Amino acid sequence: MKITAVTVEFTSEAKAHPVRDAIQLLDRDGVTHVRIDTDEGVSGASTTYFGRVESSPAVLAKIVEEQLAPAIIGADPTVIRGIRRRLQTLTDYQGTAGLSSYGISAIDQALWDLLGKSLGVPVWKLLGAQQTAIPAYAMVGWLELDVAGLERVCANAMEQGFHGVKMKVGGGPLTEDVQRIKAVRAVIGPDAPLMVDANQAFGYAEALRRGRVYEELDCRWFEEPLPAGDTDGHVRLAEKLDIPIATGENRYGQAAFRELIARGGVGVVQPDLRRAGGLTDCLEIGLMAAGFGVPYASHGGGAHIHVLAALPNTIYLESGLLPDGVELVDGCYPLPTEPGLSSR
Repeated sequence: MKITAVTVEFTSEAKAHPVRDAIQLLDRDGVTHVRIDTDEGVSGASTTYFGRVESSPAVLAKIVEEQLAPAIIGADPTVIRGIRRRLQTLTDYQGTAGLSSYGISAIDQALWDLLGKSLGVPVWKLLGAQQTAIPAYAMVGWLELDVAGLERVCANAMEQGFHGVKMKVGGGPLTEDVQRIKAVRAVIGPDAPLMVDANQAFGYAEALRRGRVYEELDCRWFEEPLPAGDTDGHVRLAEKLDIPIATGENRYGQAAFRELIARGGVGVVQPDLRRAGGLTDCLEIGLMAAGFGVPYASHGGGAHIHVLAALPNTIYLESGLLPDGVELVDGCYPLPTEPGLSSR
């Protein structure tokens, strides 16, 4: 089997209901679709999402069409790690991190989808599943919501059967965070996991000050307290706090995780499929974390569920509120049954 064509399409439109975290307004719904065709009639596809910047889906499409796709035409699509390495070498001069990584991830995911479809099985079966249902929490606590709106959406999440919820912090003074956390805790109950996410908003001193308060409020983890690349700061913070530090969504590739994990700077590792480099890199990052006894939770859901099923250290799938037709079973997402990389 050989790759014969790579087709790319994109869309970008204003989000009907923009959401806000501590550092940015996410006001776009942009996607780049990649399809890989073969000489045996089997195809695979992926979708890459953008929440900001109108032109980003088009820029990514250009990178895939003009730089990455020509390098894989004629290649065997089942040699996924070999193709990944070829594309990493190709983009090294311009920098593989950034949109180059998004493009490699898009191709990586499409190749896994193609492989699963060619064999008639979902990808989690190819990765070697450890579990068949993944505990899920709802990321619903955005900062544009007032306290009443925050309470409503968190109550809705618990009614849908999620294990717990995650909420944004750091958009205002600490007193505001405390008020909002207490309101959510009153809604979800004393035992449900409640995670807080600062989206890289703090410096070390402020992260330490707020982290101590989040500990007292029984938050399950403190996510992205510092700029993503500050490994030393994460290590120092983890040494001072008992609450686990969760991070990883804004790190690119396996190498960016190695020192962070080995030095104890992360208590919950959270790669993002787009930035880490696709299913292949996320799986390998997860296995590296497992070797150090560090748990793994996805940034985002969708195709990430296939990686979560295969890892021994998976603790959570991140989700928004459930779309129509999806139901949790005992707080868990059941694994998809369709061939390829479906998430439903």
